[in-house]
Amino acid sequence: MMTQRSERRRIHLDQSELLCTKGCGFYGYAAWGGLCSKCWREEKQKQIQEDWALAERLQREEDQAYASRHQKAQPRATFAPFGKTEERKSKEKASKVNAVTKLFKTPPKKDGAAPSDVQSGPSACPSINRPPSADTDHATKEFVEFLRPLKYGRQILKQCCSFTESMAYKRVSCAEDMSECVQDFYQSLSDRLHSQFKGNSEYVESIMDQVERYIMTRLYKEVFCPETSDDEKKDLATQNRIRALHWVTIEMLGVPVDEEIPEASDNVVKAITDVIEIDSKRVPKDKLACITRCSKHIFSAIRISTKEAASADDFLPTLIYIVLKANPPRLQSNIQYITRFCNPSRLMTGEDGYYFTNLCCAVAFIEKLDGKSLNMTSEDFDRYMSGGGASPKHAPAGDAAALNQVRKRLDLLAGLGERQELVMERARQLESDLIDWTDEVEQKVQSVLDTLETQNPPAAVAATTTTASSAIDSDNVENEHLPPPLTPQVFAG
Repeated sequence: MMTQRSERRRIHLDQSELLCTKGCGFYGYAAWGGLCSKCWREEKQKQIQEDWALAERLQREEDQAYASRHQKAQPRATFAPFGKTEERKSKEKASKVNAVTKLFKTPPKKDGAAPSDVQSGPSACPSINRPPSADTDHATKEFVEFLRPLKYGRQILKQCCSFTESMAYKRVSCAEDMSECVQDFYQSLSDRLHSQFKGNSEYVESIMDQVERYIMTRLYKEVFCPETSDDEKKDLATQNRIRALHWVTIEMLGVPVDEEIPEASDNVVKAITDVIEIDSKRVPKDKLACITRCSKHIFSAIRISTKEAASADDFLPTLIYIVLKANPPRLQSNIQYITRFCNPSRLMTGEDGYYFTNLCCAVAFIEKLDGKSLNMTSEDFDRYMSGGGASPKHAPAGDAAALNQVRKRLDLLAGLGERQELVMERARQLESDLIDWTDEVEQKVQSVLDTLETQNPPAAVAATTTTASSAIDSDNVENEHLPPPLTPQVFAG
């Protein structure tokens, strides 16, 4: 099977394709145009500055042109709307900067309370006018307990509560605005923590993980698949696409996994379970953990099947096969949610970022899958996609083993069907015999009763019974004067 698979066209992905197109060394994502979160934010800020510079230049040119045409000062009513728009944007930008700055002002101490004095219970955070869920309450309690021993725990808690409160009431225009606000908060809080805990990056990352867990648990309903996005539409398109590809086999993709091996098959099932479980999690970190577990099960299945370490060229086709088999719910929404609201440092480096990037590539490959990718003609591919063909017209050489296994299982099912028919036939025969035996017993009993009634009518039977009773009574009277019968003990004596 491995030799036949090596002759097929492999699904190849150069590792450089996973990295940011700017060459910074971090992982890039299609949602950010192939850039990592850092370069994407830099490009966005650069674009904003260029737009402002262009707007200012156009305004100056129009002012100069207007002044050259009119020597006398005239009210510039024609350009008033543009100037007002620019002024409004400046005010909004300044207001946003002031709002973020206020979040990080150190609150004054009250009644000599220590900085590490973190409150517990519902009063630890301003309440939002909606009933809190059990997950939210649990996340709040965990967050408070985590911050309690920290030196700056009280300030971190207040900043997080203020941010989530403002986000819950904010009416943003699109999901990108929500993502920008959350990422700005992550960046600002991380910079401040790094300045306070110098030389302890792991400690800061652990705090940021807890901050992410608390914030995203509270904001999950507001920011996951928002109405202003097209995430739901993408989910349906991807789900229908995967359903249409139900005929794709493991051999077509060149997956080096032998599902006939029980251990390999178990790892495939676990990988499918993990990728389906992504949708049940609320925190981006937990969703990434599901992807990482799924990937590790894939590597285990490949290692068990090939008896050697798996390569990247083996991993991606197997991940594509797992996604096709699982058809995870709301896959695009979960990918967008992780991309928008996960701690950026987790996505840019590490195994979580690597496996998540491969998942994005697998989904992109499924969306662009064609006949050439599966070594078949476009006509055959279109026929299978439309449901006109149940299986390939000419099975590749690598499919021989799979077809043999199918035939064996069909023969086994046929044998089981015959045995079931035999058991059912014997059961029906036993039921018929039981009914016949019951009828025969009833007939014999009735025959005996009829015979007794014919030979001894009821009156004669009653008289006979009375005579017999009188005779027995007289015998008893006569026997009252007789000595008692000898017992075995007498003969023994």
